[in-house]
Amino acid sequence: MNDAFTPAITLTTEELKRIGDLLYRWTGMIFGEKKRYYIERRVGERMARNQIADARTYLSLVSGHTGEREALINAFTINETYFYREKHQLAALAREILPEIVRTKRPGDLVRIWSMPCSTGEEAYSIAIWLLENWPLVDAYHIEIVGSDIDTHALTQAREGRYGKRALARLPAVVAESYFEPERNHRRQIIEDLRESVHFAPANIIDGPSLAPLGRFDVILCRNLLIYFDDESRRIAAENLYACVAPGGYVCLGHSESMARMSDRFTMARLEDAIVYRRP
Repeated sequence: MNDAFTPAITLTTEELKRIGDLLYRWTGMIFGEKKRYYIERRVGERMARNQIADARTYLSLVSGHTGEREALINAFTINETYFYREKHQLAALAREILPEIVRTKRPGDLVRIWSMPCSTGEEAYSIAIWLLENWPLVDAYHIEIVGSDIDTHALTQAREGRYGKRALARLPAVVAESYFEPERNHRRQIIEDLRESVHFAPANIIDGPSLAPLGRFDVILCRNLLIYFDDESRRIAAENLYACVAPGGYVCLGHSESMARMSDRFTMARLEDAIVYRRP
């Protein structure tokens, strides 16, 4: 919804705290008084969508309605991403991580990679493109790439795989030509073969039971998510990452994140291109 048409609302201190508590419980992310304007704008959008004028009435709705809860979470997620983001980790994946992973596998064996959060798909598709371009053994193994996010609207966009110039700005022109359809309406779509090779599924990193159906992964890229969490949510997330990565598998965090502050269950590995964390 355009902000110009979103009715201005003012939440009481109690209402603001209630919204913050709900979002923290559902997502692990911190939203408090310092983000009052952002919270009021997002909640105001949802109230307008539901034709509700009173914040207490909306709080009652969102507390008991799964669909509205999902919509509110979607409204608060941050989907800042682009292709080949933090590509030094992609380089590490092809040069050192995957060669080590397949050392104990046979040709044709399954290798599972998880991008969490994947936002609108750029990071998950980046993994697929990078490996096709830079890992000579990509066709020797069954590579399964899964992208997950708590934002279901972002996942819908990821499955469609349509992107504007800003998202593609860091891709070499030859790569864009190889893996994207010609531009239409200022957007380019990932080619069908690549769209079908990446699976997208919703996931909440602080909800362990909901992650179990995804199984275990050889490599997890969980980048620039935990900076929005407090210490307790980070601890829970680290435990869930440990449960989701196979023994001997790797976890890659964002450049400003450190597993050492969250869990002592991983072993830090200093690779040529990146610092990563390994489950013993």
